[in-house]
Amino acid sequence: MDASHIALSLHLLSLLVLAGGIVAFGLSFWRLRSAQSGEQAVPWVRLIERAGWAFPVSILGLVATGAYLTAHSWTWSTAWIDVSIAGLIVVTLQGPLLGGPRTTALAEAVDANGPGALGERPRRLARDPVLWLVLLANPGVVLAIVWCMSAKPGMAGSLAALILGYAAGAIAAFAVTRPPAGRPDEARR
Repeated sequence: MDASHIALSLHLLSLLVLAGGIVAFGLSFWRLRSAQSGEQAVPWVRLIERAGWAFPVSILGLVATGAYLTAHSWTWSTAWIDVSIAGLIVVTLQGPLLGGPRTTALAEAVDANGPGALGERPRRLARDPVLWLVLLANPGVVLAIVWCMSAKPGMAGSLAALILGYAAGAIAAFAVTRPPAGRPDEARR
C-alpha cells in the first residue's frame, strides 16, 4: 500500500468520524427538541458536550489528507475540489460561529432548569431556527461534497450539488422549527 492509498483511507476515516459526529448531534438535538423534562434533556446535552471533539478532528483530517491527495493526484484548480473546499469552509465556520453559541445557551438553559418540567426557554432554544439550519444544512453540504468526490463533476455540477445540499438542509430546518399545531408563536419567541 503506497502513501496515496494510506491518505485516501485516512480521508475516508475522517469522513466517517465527521458522519458519526453529525449523527450524534442530530439525534441529541432531535431528542432535546422533544424533551419534556430536565431529566429527559440532560443526557442529550451531555452527549452533545462529549461528541463535539469529532468535528475539529475530522475536519483537520479531511483538510490534511485532502491536501495531500490533491497535491499528488489532482490539481488545485480542479472544479470539484475547489467547490468541496468552499463547502468544507462553510461547514467549518457555521458550526462554531452559528451553532456553538446557540448550543451553549441551550445547555445552560437545560442545566438552569434542573429536574422537573422543561421550561419555556430551553424548549424555545431547542427549536432555534438558526441552530437547526446548521444541524441540517451542514450534513446537506457534506453529502454534496461526497457526491462531488464520487462523480467529479465540473464547476456547474459541483456548485449545483453544494447549493442543493444546503437548500435541502435549510428547507428541512424550516420544517423542523415550525411551531407545533395549536401554538403558532412558540418557535418565534
